[in-house]
Amino acid sequence: MTIGIIGAGAVGQALAGRFVAAGEQVVISNSRGPRSLRGLVSSTGPGLLAATVAEAAEEEVVVLAVPWRRLRAAVAAADVSDWQERIVIDTTNPPGRPTGPPGSGPDGRTSSEVVAGLVPGSRLVKAFNTLRPDVLGADPRTPAGRRVIFLSGNHPGANGRVARIAGRVGWAAVDLGPLAEGGRLQQVPGGPLATLHLVMEP
Repeated sequence: MTIGIIGAGAVGQALAGRFVAAGEQVVISNSRGPRSLRGLVSSTGPGLLAATVAEAAEEEVVVLAVPWRRLRAAVAAADVSDWQERIVIDTTNPPGRPTGPPGSGPDGRTSSEVVAGLVPGSRLVKAFNTLRPDVLGADPRTPAGRRVIFLSGNHPGANGRVARIAGRVGWAAVDLGPLAEGGRLQQVPGGPLATLHLVMEP
């Protein structure tokens, strides 16, 4: 399996590095095109390839790792009308506004429920959003135990698959359930689990 990453900022790079270190195949993309990613690919090593956003979006598991304000543009660049049950991992956090789509007011939904509406047909999983990029990119296996990653989603099978990917990398995945409940717990800002650095003891 190859993991596609849309976004090559701090979060995208941190996840790409951890996935590749665990033996996963990754294609990473950004708005500037594959040529701009040559340095990152070279420094990360085998297992990471540069691609266009549309190419990254073709993978069975796709990570959205772009700033909230660029979310709609990134999804548009993916040029996908039906995500055909692909797993989309949402790492985004709306700055200062816990609900509502970009450019509009709150409507009662969690941010990931909004994102799910932008990728119709996908199985969206909220994950990797509660830790700073430097913590996310560090070895998840610590002397005290494995670093905890929270996830939530409305499709148990997709949640389980993301949890298994996280487990292969070394994280301890904690499934919080559906987006309306679990997504609210891990939402940044405002969620009680946001920015917590927890480890699961052996």
